[in-house]
Amino acid sequence: MHQTKNKGKKDAKDACGTAGGPGDQTECSIPNGSSAELTHLYKKRWVIVFLFLTYSLSNAFQWNQFAIISNIIIGYYGVDAVAVDWLSLVYMITYIPFIFPATWLLDNKGLRVTALLANAFNCAGAWVKVFSVKPDLFWVTMLGQTGCALSQVFILGVPSRLASVWFGANEVSTACAIGVFGNQLGIALGFLVPPMLVPNVEDINELTQHIRVMLYISAGVATALFVLVIIVFQERPAVPPSQAEAHARSIPPEQYSYTASILRLLRNKPFMLLVVSYGLNVGCFYSISTLLNRMIIDQYPDEEVNAGRIGLTIVIAGMLGSLVCGFWLDKTKAYKQTTLAVYVLTLIGMLVFAFTLNLGRLWVVFITAGVLGLFMTGYLPLGFEYAVELTYPESEGTSSGLLNCSAQIFGIIFTISQGKIIDRWGTVVGNLFLAIFLLLGSVLTGFIKSELRRQKANLSSAENSTVSVSDSIKSVQDYGATEHSAPWQNQP
Repeated sequence: MHQTKNKGKKDAKDACGTAGGPGDQTECSIPNGSSAELTHLYKKRWVIVFLFLTYSLSNAFQWNQFAIISNIIIGYYGVDAVAVDWLSLVYMITYIPFIFPATWLLDNKGLRVTALLANAFNCAGAWVKVFSVKPDLFWVTMLGQTGCALSQVFILGVPSRLASVWFGANEVSTACAIGVFGNQLGIALGFLVPPMLVPNVEDINELTQHIRVMLYISAGVATALFVLVIIVFQERPAVPPSQAEAHARSIPPEQYSYTASILRLLRNKPFMLLVVSYGLNVGCFYSISTLLNRMIIDQYPDEEVNAGRIGLTIVIAGMLGSLVCGFWLDKTKAYKQTTLAVYVLTLIGMLVFAFTLNLGRLWVVFITAGVLGLFMTGYLPLGFEYAVELTYPESEGTSSGLLNCSAQIFGIIFTISQGKIIDRWGTVVGNLFLAIFLLLGSVLTGFIKSELRRQKANLSSAENSTVSVSDSIKSVQDYGATEHSAPWQNQP
């Protein structure tokens, strides 16, 4: 498309001077003096990330809403502990076969389609569970939980992609941490709210009403969020927020192959070490979250409510850790050092938690659980962002999907194995079993060769191509005279 000299000048002024309104941030740069690269930060990015946070919260809440009251659910439906564990495990099982179609969809159809599917499955699953509240309908509960599990496939890999698409180079780690924050907050509420809404009562009719209230709340929230996503959620900003994102957009679609991208990731040795170490850490977290009620009730009978509060403590501390780590990474870019330090501290926290759980003092368990959660769940955004740095310019959704796939596989193995170990040898041995794998993960993290590719892309652009706005306008004028269009004029 040919552009005139005056048109090029006008667009440059509009883009570099007035785009987005007060409070937004825009800069122009010309790589090697050849073509203009515009970056711009829109205030709507905060609306998008907080909307994602909220629907991620809704889905994560439903993951462990049954596990934390497993003794009550066992009695109500007349099933064994393993069956109730599968209400959590189905989230992990479902993720593994569907992650590749989901990441392909994210790469080819984008954030909005992925968000719509995530909320459609979450809403449908929540309503199916509403109609499963009868002692002989456990299979319907499992069906609804499977629907919510399908929703998770379209959620877990999104934070790093959303951060890259909407946020600037000095915000991406913080934005990713906020995205992960939603999942953690949902898990926290899943620990706290069900024991409060569903007390351990004898009367079956009263118990039915309590369970139904909990499920109606879940379904109502999921429905409201689905409507909000339809109305508000936007695919991407018109102008990219960073030089790295601008470069990623400049790659022609015909040059991208999803299969080739997967193969490149599998051949990336530092990334594959991270995939295994991430899976070991997060798999341990999934196991602890699923079996926490059993561990607490085994040592402290009739303490269902406190079991939920301990789970809440783990996740709230982890949310704080996530935000601190995200902010720290944006300031220092010390990805490997931070990841390794947090991993080793997770191992120490696991050992302390293991040896204090059976002391007979709940206040001690609250403290040690909080220390464990601060580092174990604080690790989540570190893994996502480190993966993006190691694999740029590959799709963030694909790298995050492989990380999460590893976490689900190890989560299944650890949950089943730790459950059997606890039944046979007790909670201390079960937690030491997890500590062994955290030690292995720490060692693997130490062997990762840290090459921060995304940071290099941003630094290279900043060092070689930043020019003043007036220079940008002049360049666009000259460029327009040769009958070419400025890159931002083709932005959607």
